[in-house]
Amino acid sequence: MIAQLRGRILEKQPNRIVVDVNGVGYDVTVPLSTFYGLGETGSEIALRIHTHVREDALALFGFATRIEQELFERLISVSGIGPKVALSVLSGIEPPELVKAIERADLARLTAIPGVGKKTSERIVLELKDRLPRATGPEGTGLAPSAPVLKDDVLSALMNLGYHRPLAEKAVDRAVAATPGADFERTLRQALRELAK
Repeated sequence: MIAQLRGRILEKQPNRIVVDVNGVGYDVTVPLSTFYGLGETGSEIALRIHTHVREDALALFGFATRIEQELFERLISVSGIGPKVALSVLSGIEPPELVKAIERADLARLTAIPGVGKKTSERIVLELKDRLPRATGPEGTGLAPSAPVLKDDVLSALMNLGYHRPLAEKAVDRAVAATPGADFERTLRQALRELAK
């Protein structure tokens, strides 16, 4: 099983990229949330990978953050939801919002996602309400990942945007210190501000 890919972006289209790892091109399907954080063609990238094996195909699904991957894997465990629908869900709603919508049984928010009907929304809430990733905070406050996990995810996002590791690591450390207890998005925004200084 492939768990991670690190290489250069060879081709890039919404929902699909080709990652060149030492001369081998891996075709990876990604949600829009991951796609928008990618650098330009030719830039370095590191993705978490879910390898999906069927009788007739082997597909790779890539994610910039652990929470995206965990939500994807929870979604495809719901009866009647395959990888395509799971990707549509992650492309149509940010991970913290998705977690809140499931915790609150907000069917209206879930059915607003393209490709997700009322019955699918009900199944998602019913089957995932008690099985959400541990990175969620108390009482549906969204994401509050532990500091090491948060640092890794923000660092990965910055490197996907094309920043060099040493520079990115310093920015992440300053961002975490400046915004204690913040979620991924706030920490990433702060790290980008630090890099712009």
